[in-house]
Amino acid sequence: MKLVECVPNFSEGRDKKVIEEIVNAIKEVEDVKVLDVDPGMETNRTVVTFVGSPEGVKEAAFRAIKKAAELIDMRKHKGAHPRMGATDVCPFVPVSGVTMEECVEIAKEVGRRVGEELGIPVYLYEEAATSEQRRSLAVIREGEYEGLEQKIKMPEWKPDFGPSEFNPKAGATVIGAREFLIAYNINLNTKDKKLAHKVALNIREKGKLKRDENGKVVRDENGNPVRVPGRLKAVRAIGWYIPEYGLAQISVNLINYKITPLYKLYEVAKEEAEKLGLRVIGSELVGLIPKRAILETGKYYLLQQGKSTGIPEKEIIDVAVLSLGLNSIKPFIPEEKIIEYAVEKDRDLLVRRRLNDFVDELSSDSPAPGGGSASALAGALSASLGSMVANLTIGKKDYREVKEKMNSAAEKAQEIKDRLMKLLDEDTEAFNQVMKAMKTKGIEKEEKEKLVKKAMERAIEVPINIIKEGIRLIPILNFIAEKGNKNSISDAGVGALLLLASIKGAYHNVLINTITDMKEKREEVEKLLRLHIPEIEEIINKVESYLK
Repeated sequence: MKLVECVPNFSEGRDKKVIEEIVNAIKEVEDVKVLDVDPGMETNRTVVTFVGSPEGVKEAAFRAIKKAAELIDMRKHKGAHPRMGATDVCPFVPVSGVTMEECVEIAKEVGRRVGEELGIPVYLYEEAATSEQRRSLAVIREGEYEGLEQKIKMPEWKPDFGPSEFNPKAGATVIGAREFLIAYNINLNTKDKKLAHKVALNIREKGKLKRDENGKVVRDENGNPVRVPGRLKAVRAIGWYIPEYGLAQISVNLINYKITPLYKLYEVAKEEAEKLGLRVIGSELVGLIPKRAILETGKYYLLQQGKSTGIPEKEIIDVAVLSLGLNSIKPFIPEEKIIEYAVEKDRDLLVRRRLNDFVDELSSDSPAPGGGSASALAGALSASLGSMVANLTIGKKDYREVKEKMNSAAEKAQEIKDRLMKLLDEDTEAFNQVMKAMKTKGIEKEEKEKLVKKAMERAIEVPINIIKEGIRLIPILNFIAEKGNKNSISDAGVGALLLLASIKGAYHNVLINTITDMKEKREEVEKLLRLHIPEIEEIINKVESYLK
């Protein structure tokens, strides 16, 4: 599925009716889902996050920009956050099945339409920028709305789209494509904005101006001011005071968490704050965060505590939230703040049901969920038992020499468990698509055959993936059975038995869904089984020999 995220920032954070109308303009577009609406009273700014298909996101972004231009008058706007337009910035972010190049094209299409149809000056930034000077949002926004009337007259600041004339009501809009940006505020035990800004200067990539002993800015031989770089790459930051909270914050845009992880940002901020006699007392996430970023943060702090990282995602996320103090200002709700969870929040997934409900559904006369979903569940249970034995081994003095490898095994088992739980739902969805294709009426026979074939291909793909995930688990289970806590070796044996059931059960689903021109797929699976089933049986035999 092609999925694009859009995170427009509107210069209104106080009037609920205006915010609601802008958000409704987005919601009216098919194939788009609003994930988060985050208004700020002091900043007088609302950050909206929505995702959808490329076409849906393009249309929704345009409608929202149009509605904001109708309802927001920049001549009356005041707020703590830098801004230059009613829709201040509108970035497009690739999430899945979409390249950065495609997002650049989306930015250009929306920018052209905003300029031509709405008469709003548009600047392209980040990956969509037309010159190196315009890559940075901060550089484009210098002078803000108040300086825009003069700035737009300069040849070097001619808009990329729209009129080269000041639009007093709507200002200008910056549109672009970028990687996932984490908007994040770090709380300090002070009300002093200047102290917060000092910390920001020391951590951000841009750093600060170098000064001599008299406090004067040092300049190079060409007369340009010399800067002292900050400690962290891909970090932009300023300090501000928020009366609503009664404290100062370091307001950060983490523009690439793969370069500077969230935990490193937090820890370096703590170090720099302490140098000024300050303490970090928690933090606040604005908008959403990728699951990967929060998981790697939780894992970092677990390792600092000497704990296993091969535990369920929910527990890792809990550790991250506690370690960063993400509940200090307002509750951190993973289903609303983690983008992957938010996308699936309203879906009726089997994995969210209670065990009794799932088993009851499985036992009814409904053809799905069926053997495929049950096979995925058996595999997930196998991975869970493997992870359990590994975690019961970590920390035991007799097993110190295998601690690191056992932690890695627990992590991998958790990853496989999570993937198999997704496949549990995917199998049911694939079966439902086959039934839907078969019942389709009002189309030509050839077209219907193509529809059915496509659905059958998906129906066979899911059990094949269940088998492949199970095969990934074999060496992990083998290591755990051989080197894990012997008091729990029977659990490793049960895990191997469940894995055998999972793989063979998925194979049966491959057989029943194979149509004539898919025989190569079946032969490929049979080859895998001949190769790997003996390995699982060997684990079972090892365990039973030890138990006897």
